[in-house]
Amino acid sequence: MRPAVLGRKNHHGSKSKRGTEVAALFYSLIGTCRMLDVNPAECLLAAETVAIESSGEVLLPHEFKREKR
Repeated sequence: MRPAVLGRKNHHGSKSKRGTEVAALFYSLIGTCRMLDVNPAECLLAAETVAIESSGEVLLPHEFKREKR
């Protein structure tokens, strides 16, 4: 919980609203990966690959975990 709170405080002074929203999105994804015991780097790389290969497709951490079995 502490890293999310510190991140929120650090990004409070962000230069743009969009930058703050993107940071919040990544904190949420990484936090979800940790809760599901999934490697965040592997999950984000897989999500990036899916997004590039299939425009409009999204790979969420719980889907990544299910596929990895």
